[in-house]
Amino acid sequence: MPTPAPDTRTLSVATPTLEIGYEESGPADGPPVILLHGFPDDVRTWDGAVGPLAADGCRVIVPWLRGYGPTRFTDAMAPRSGQQAALGADLRAFMAALGIERATLGGYDWGGRAACILAALRPERVRGLLTITGYNIQNIPASLRPAGAADEYRYWYQWYFHTERGRVGLEQNRRDICRLLWRLWSPNWRFGDETFDITADSFDNPDFVDVVIHSYRHRHRAAPGDPALEPIEARLAGQPPISVPTIVLHGEADGVDVPENSAGDSRHFTGPYRREVVPVAGHFLPRETPEKVVEAIRELLAGTEA
Repeated sequence: MPTPAPDTRTLSVATPTLEIGYEESGPADGPPVILLHGFPDDVRTWDGAVGPLAADGCRVIVPWLRGYGPTRFTDAMAPRSGQQAALGADLRAFMAALGIERATLGGYDWGGRAACILAALRPERVRGLLTITGYNIQNIPASLRPAGAADEYRYWYQWYFHTERGRVGLEQNRRDICRLLWRLWSPNWRFGDETFDITADSFDNPDFVDVVIHSYRHRHRAAPGDPALEPIEARLAGQPPISVPTIVLHGEADGVDVPENSAGDSRHFTGPYRREVVPVAGHFLPRETPEKVVEAIRELLAGTEA
């Protein structure tokens, strides 16, 4: 069962858009490491990595993304956007609110997207990048081009969420759907009810459904974006390169984002880069092989020492 590191503090910080809940471990003056979860998951995904990194002397910070756990919108009228630009903007605002000029970032899925966006658009804020499953910036201009049949089959949940039936289904059956995705996406991982239930509480956030539905509709041009975020989306449409030192980990058994998808991603990275396919692991790699996360973050920190 996942548990926080012994010295973990549960805190919150206000940004212009959100009151972001987060956990922090390790010394306050240590090198900042920010770890970002994906869908459908929460901060518990990093528990196996936080303790060792905090013991190394890192200031390890793990926020709940918009729509998850204790994180809340500060304006009741604000768009409940789940688009990629929102995730990137949230991360930048979060670091600013905490007074963090530069951090090592680790993320997967939605969190990996936020980390890649900040690394691409504001490389001076990123010391090193661990991105699980590769270059996570969506190519929205190309999103109407169909993929192969096997890929379309793996993305069934996205097409379901494009319908009103899918929105209501997520509202009423969010735990059943998310538990199924855990099983399908990490087929070799045997998790118990308690492990799932602790994280599933984060899906009871009042904005979870709206944010998730918008995320999967916007990426396929089936929903408009937040006009305030269009300048960021315009820059992301060009698939900007990432110049910071980067490590890509990809689970060999990932049931939704297969390793072949990141095989050619090196073209997006112009700085020091390596990619590793991790045997047995699936999509929820930080839970399944946290030692690989620790190894990668340590490598990034060692390689970027002043």
